[in-house]
Amino acid sequence: MTTQPVASPANIDAAAQRLFRAIETNSPCDPVRDLIGENDVAAAYKVQEQLIAARVGAGAKVVGRKIGATSKAVQDQLGVDQPDFGVLLDDMEYREDEVVPMSRLLQPKVEAEVAFVLGEDLAEGELDVAQVRGAIDYAVAALEIVDSRIENWNISFGDTVADNASSGLYVLGTQRLTLADFEPVEVEMSMTIDGEEVSTGNGAACLGDPLNAVSWLARYARDFGVPLRAGQVLLSGALGPMRPVAPGQVVTAHISGLGSATATFSA
Repeated sequence: MTTQPVASPANIDAAAQRLFRAIETNSPCDPVRDLIGENDVAAAYKVQEQLIAARVGAGAKVVGRKIGATSKAVQDQLGVDQPDFGVLLDDMEYREDEVVPMSRLLQPKVEAEVAFVLGEDLAEGELDVAQVRGAIDYAVAALEIVDSRIENWNISFGDTVADNASSGLYVLGTQRLTLADFEPVEVEMSMTIDGEEVSTGNGAACLGDPLNAVSWLARYARDFGVPLRAGQVLLSGALGPMRPVAPGQVVTAHISGLGSATATFSA
């Protein structure tokens, strides 16, 4: 980050500790904007950085990034007006043949996305869409299970950024396609819960094109000092509105031309 936090180091530490306690006790906490403000983006990412450092110190491994609040529908749902990013850790992924444990979640919502896996670093150069396209190894359908440690999703932009962009868990589909095989901007999405359609959208809903979202992330992550690396998974952002999920439900994202991803939640 090139800007410096307005919030004091003590307040940043206190915000991180509040979120730590929510994670450790598996119970939601008050918003942290009383400590870091609603829009002090630099301070919010400092809090996120502390949360991730603690998880890595406990043995987790960084495997990618997620882009949050890329669609107007989700921005409206969350009450924010710009995208953000969070960090994906290796213990956040579940396979389609695994049951997603509700015990790891507080107040989950699910959204359908296109996920990309990088074949090359995105650390130098313009980091424009053309460079991003060339760096992507393949894409898969994905479900992101977003979650908030903030009680009742009562979040400002600063709250969600501090809380690792409201990250929870994620599930990737098994069908892998290169960008020679489909155009992310052209996909149509339908998400079902227990077979009932609950969300629809398309590639253009994600910052105009999921590749635009990745380009934004690549530049922002480099500015933040943590550029994107080959092999990382990138969740590019929601294609349509997110929906709450309850124990025992089965959620499937159907993405035209790319396949599907299914998450089964424990009862």
